[in-house]
Amino acid sequence: MKVLVPVKRVIDSNVKARVKSDQTGVDLANVKMSINPFCEIAVEEAVRLKEKGVAEEVVVVSIGVAQAQETLRTALAMGADRGVLVQTDADPGPLGVAKLLKAVIDEESPKLVLMGKQAIDGDNNAAGQMLAALLGWPQATFAYRIEIAGEKATVTREVDGGLQTLELDLPAVITADLRLNEPRYASLPNIMKAKKKPIDVKEAASYGVDIAPRLTVLKVTEPPKRQAGVKLESAADLVSKLKNEAGVL
Repeated sequence: MKVLVPVKRVIDSNVKARVKSDQTGVDLANVKMSINPFCEIAVEEAVRLKEKGVAEEVVVVSIGVAQAQETLRTALAMGADRGVLVQTDADPGPLGVAKLLKAVIDEESPKLVLMGKQAIDGDNNAAGQMLAALLGWPQATFAYRIEIAGEKATVTREVDGGLQTLELDLPAVITADLRLNEPRYASLPNIMKAKKKPIDVKEAASYGVDIAPRLTVLKVTEPPKRQAGVKLESAADLVSKLKNEAGVL
C-alpha cells in the first residue's frame, strides 16, 4: 500500500509571528520556517504504518516555493521514501491546494492520503475535506487512532462529546489530530540518508489546475495585548473586585 502525505512549510511554531506594518500579512523575512506540526504527526503515522508492514511506500508532497524542499527533507529524514514538490510562488487557498493534490494523487495512485487536519498559518481546516470531495473518497477527520486491516481503515476521531469510531473503505483521506502520536526526532544518520532520497520537482502550472484564490485577506492584525493581573491579599478582596469592578457578582 502506498501512503501519500501532504506537508506544508510554515513559520516555526516556537517563533512569535510578526504582522507587516501595512497589515497585509505576516512578515516572513528572516524567520525560521519548519514543517507544519500537524503534517509532522501525519508523517510519523505513515512511517509507523510502514514499520508495521501495512504500508510499502510513503510519499510526501509539498506545495510552495523552492525552499519547501527543506520541509520535504525533514519528512524524508523521519522515514518517508521520496518527495514531490509542486513548485509555485503563489499561496493557493484550500481549494487550490486540494486541486493540486488531486492532480498529484491521480499520478501516484495511493491507497491512503494521510494529512494534518490544518496548517498553523491559515488555520483553515479545509484542504483535507475538499480533497476528499474532489476525489470522491471517504474521509475521517481529527484522527485520534488509525488501524488498517485489508481494504478498510478504522479511525477513532475526536469530537466535542468524546470519541467517535468510523470504518472507511480504502482509498480514503484521513486528517491527523494532535494526540494521534508524538513525532520522532530524526537521527543524524537518517538526516544524512535523506539528502540522497529523491525529490521530484514539478511546476504547479504543468498540472493545468486553476489555483486562483477564492478568498481575499482584507487585513491582518495582532491580537490585543492582555493587561497584567494583580495579586490580592484575601478572598474578601477578590469578591469585592468581582462585585464592584468586574460587575459579575
